[in-house]
Amino acid sequence: MRAVFVAAAVAFVLSIFGTPIAIRLFTSLKADQPIRTEGPQTHLGKKGTPTMGGVVFIFATFVAYLAGHLALDTLPDKQLRPQGPTTTAVVLLGLFLCTGLLGFWDDYLKVTKRNSLGLNKRGKLIGQAVIGAVFGIFALYFPKEDAHPLTVASSKISFVRDIPWLDITKVGAVLLFVFVVMAMSNAVNLTDGLDGLATGTSVMVLGSYALIAFWQYRHWVADDSYQGVYAYDSRDPLEIALIAASAAGACVGFLWWNAAPARIFMGDTGSMGLGALIAGLAAATKTVMLLPILTILYFIITVTWVMQIGSYRTTGKRIFRMVPLQHHFELAGWSEVNIVIRFWIIAGLGIAAALGLFYADFLRVTSGSS
Repeated sequence: MRAVFVAAAVAFVLSIFGTPIAIRLFTSLKADQPIRTEGPQTHLGKKGTPTMGGVVFIFATFVAYLAGHLALDTLPDKQLRPQGPTTTAVVLLGLFLCTGLLGFWDDYLKVTKRNSLGLNKRGKLIGQAVIGAVFGIFALYFPKEDAHPLTVASSKISFVRDIPWLDITKVGAVLLFVFVVMAMSNAVNLTDGLDGLATGTSVMVLGSYALIAFWQYRHWVADDSYQGVYAYDSRDPLEIALIAASAAGACVGFLWWNAAPARIFMGDTGSMGLGALIAGLAAATKTVMLLPILTILYFIITVTWVMQIGSYRTTGKRIFRMVPLQHHFELAGWSEVNIVIRFWIIAGLGIAAALGLFYADFLRVTSGSS
């Protein structure tokens, strides 16, 4: 647990002190976020605010992960210590970095072209699909070479753990992995529209995955000292906890400067990277079908966006004043701070429900065997 706390603390410090440097740098480079003129008029006051802030917390997460590994030198049981970089780390950090770079390219085009369009939709989707496929193959086809030859992801559909009778084969699992990466990258991207909204929600989601992964580590199939009937078969749960805690700590530090009124935006660099990382964490902890509950706010915002697009294209009518959903409430007269806080509450309720389901399953299995 000490290593997880060290990673989170290092990420927080790097992010909270590194973000002002990024603010000055991107401001001097005139890398400010283009504002949509057709959006809420209150957003026009944000003109000149720099973007690409996701660079800060991606960098902080990588450094904190390394710091966490240094702290692991104090772990007494060498057999349970991840010998990094593991395939799990390659998959999770690779998703975070590569999707972040795709988002960075999108932000760069927006800044240089001085409009809010950036990379076209097809280019984004193709990029996300390729990244998801590459790391999906790593996650499914590179088993651990020891007494417990586990892969990062599973060929079975998972809820709070693998569902044994829902085996979709490795090819199907890679396709599902790609879909989840694309869905989450775009979901967080859609949510990132108000100061602190996506960042604060991501802190809660990432923190939850740190808890889930560490719980799995304490009840791990590879731990011969654990004699419980419920042993989780995640490949490297401590590694997963380190990465999730690092990203959560980095986002907390960034939120200090991203909360309203934001001094910097994460941009697609941050939102797409965070979405892909969360997708990877779901696959690695084998909680894929739990993801819509754990990320209930992202799910609602994405579904309402699809409803709006579908309704307009088929009937010519809009269901909401504007999508993503947070802008509907802005146009209805809600203040930005009220929307962010209330949406955080919704996100928190979903996370509480998901963690409750995760723990309830553990209690059900362990109590049923006693």
